[in-house]
Amino acid sequence: MVAECAEAVAFLDRSPVFKGHVLVVPRRHVATLPELPAELLPGYFELVRRISDAMPSALDVHGTFVAINNVVSQSVPHLHTHVVPRRRKDGLRGFFWPRQRYDDDAEATRYASAIGGALAASGSPDVSHDT
Repeated sequence: MVAECAEAVAFLDRSPVFKGHVLVVPRRHVATLPELPAELLPGYFELVRRISDAMPSALDVHGTFVAINNVVSQSVPHLHTHVVPRRRKDGLRGFFWPRQRYDDDAEATRYASAIGGALAASGSPDVSHDT
């Protein structure tokens, strides 16, 4: 166990990317981030933030990589946030998948509009959708 709060627990990953790799897990069972109730977000992500903030001094690293998989590549069907210690030139290249480019600005705009439109249709408060 690394840390805990009312909403979550944090512990070392049993198969770390780098030593000190921590998983933050909500106490309430939810499979993915969209299922995490809004009232649990502040406490949950405050614990993620605190661990990310503590790692550089605790482990003598330069920063952290924070990631969540939702369904795809999610090895356990319970929400968990990875907080991975990082050092410059540690061998980890960007993200774990190849990058793609948009064909042009129009294609990028179509993707942004599709996502923004879905947010607006869901009634998400405080979301601006400009096309």
